[in-house]
Amino acid sequence: MSADPGSSLRWGAVLAFALFGPIGLPAGGSERRPLELRRRASAEPLMSSGRACLQVSPDRRAPALAHLPAHVPLRVLRRWQAADGEQWLQVEAESRRGWIASA
Repeated sequence: MSADPGSSLRWGAVLAFALFGPIGLPAGGSERRPLELRRRASAEPLMSSGRACLQVSPDRRAPALAHLPAHVPLRVLRRWQAADGEQWLQVEAESRRGWIASA
């Protein structure tokens, strides 16, 4: 008599899970921890990542108010998306308000 093909398939699946299943489990078995979300406090300023041009309006051709060096604290006042999809931030930096292109 021959063995049932379904039975050998089930045993193969059990064996595969026994060998490879524990790799995907955390070290503590099925221990689960809730996700921790960390949000920036609203009082913390954002820092410019590189040189930025503070402009009068959200347009690349707008006159520049100031050239900001890297690591200047910025306070974001609002965000705006131009018709071409470019993102702009109205910020306050060094006691001036203006627009910078968002990267």
